[in-house]
Amino acid sequence: MSATGLETFDSTLQTTNIWLAELMDELEWEDRHRAYHAFRVVLHALRDRLPVNETAHLAAQLPMLVRGIFFEGWHPAGKPLKERSREEFLAHIEKSYPFDFEADVENIARAVFSVLEKHVTPGEIDDVKQALPAPVRKLWP
Repeated sequence: MSATGLETFDSTLQTTNIWLAELMDELEWEDRHRAYHAFRVVLHALRDRLPVNETAHLAAQLPMLVRGIFFEGWHPAGKPLKERSREEFLAHIEKSYPFDFEADVENIARAVFSVLEKHVTPGEIDDVKQALPAPVRKLWP
C-alpha cells in the first residue's frame, strides 16, 4: 500500500529521506531537522551562484521534493551572485543556517556536495563545478 496514494510522491519522499540519511552520516548527526536545514541552505547558496541554465540542468537531476527545496524562494534576476571567494560562500551559508552559530559550515557544505556527487551524474557535477569560482569549487569532494 502506498503511503501517500501516489507512487511518484512515495518515491520522491523515499529518495529524499535516503539523501538526508546520507547527509546525517557524513556529518555524524542524529537530528534530521538540523540536517534538512543544512541541506536546504547549502542548496540555496549553490543555486544562487549558478547561471540560470545550469541551475535548471542541476535541478532536473534532483528528486522532485529536493527540487522543490532547491527552487524555494528563488528569484533568478541578478543570478548568479558575483561573490567569488570561498569565505563569502561560506558566510552566506552561516548567515542562513538557523541553528548553532558554532557550526562548521565548511564541513556542512562539503557534506552536501558529497551527497550530490553520489546521486547526480558526473557530467552534471563537472558542469556545476566549472560554473563556480575556483575557491568554491575546491569545497567539492
